[in-house]
Amino acid sequence: QDFRDLRALCLSQGLLFEDATFPAHISSIGPTLLPEEKLRQIQWKRPTELQRNPYLVMDGVSRFDIMQGEIGDCWMLAALGSLTLRKQFLENVLPKDQGFQDDYAGIFHFRFWQYGEWVDVVIDDRLPFLNGRYLSVHPRTSNEFWPSLLEKAYAKLRGSYQNLNGGYLSDALVDLTGGVQVQFSLKDPPPDLEEILKAADKSRCLMGCSTSGQSRRNIELRNGIVQGHAYTVTGAVKIPYKNGWKHIIRIWNPWGHGEWKGPWSDDSPQWDRVDPEYRDALLRNKDDGEFWMSCENFQEQFSWLYICNNTP
Repeated sequence: QDFRDLRALCLSQGLLFEDATFPAHISSIGPTLLPEEKLRQIQWKRPTELQRNPYLVMDGVSRFDIMQGEIGDCWMLAALGSLTLRKQFLENVLPKDQGFQDDYAGIFHFRFWQYGEWVDVVIDDRLPFLNGRYLSVHPRTSNEFWPSLLEKAYAKLRGSYQNLNGGYLSDALVDLTGGVQVQFSLKDPPPDLEEILKAADKSRCLMGCSTSGQSRRNIELRNGIVQGHAYTVTGAVKIPYKNGWKHIIRIWNPWGHGEWKGPWSDDSPQWDRVDPEYRDALLRNKDDGEFWMSCENFQEQFSWLYICNNTP
């Protein structure tokens, strides 16, 4: 499907695009994602029906725009969260020649890397809702729609929304970058893990991590970490602490809330002993799903680390 030709055709005819290859129909959701009675209740709505003034992107693209919905696609959203930090990759995936303001015709496109080439995926902007709530990822700002539309394009690429329900973070990192990914088991980590993390952050790699456990169940431990869940690694630094140095890692939960409650978390006493200059630069004390933790706790709580870049 050629995005520009289809959009020009819709504009000339005064019509909004309806994608016959990924229709607003149960077949695009998948037969077993939800019980049958719920599948029948799904409604499809365009952003222009939901908001008087929708935007594709507002004030730039950020991981904090994303809040995971009913579908278990944390593996893809964790990769997407990392992508938002790396503008050089982001522009490939989210072309700038589209929006709700100019030449709007209900059609959008996104690009993913598949089998050695960039594939352009065209969609219409009808999004699935159940009981008035987003079935899929929902934007934190009610009139910004890039997360929901990008997720729909990825669902189309994969065949259905159901096919996003469980997957590998490593696959999503490659699909969003065309890069090379490497994974480290944190049960048997390399001795220089702290240096690897710091170097990967400095060289602007995409990074994610995951916990062990069953992803279908999403059990949140008392310490705030979710079992069988994927997260984004958003930073790794070494800071002066007490009389030495401390390696700490920043991690973001694609739910958009739900944080680690242990040492180095938002309210932890460790921050009281950090120079205010560092504390002010690093700590965002909000329930936004993002938190810091020590390298030791990171290895205890997570099972895998994924690093991806366009060169090894």
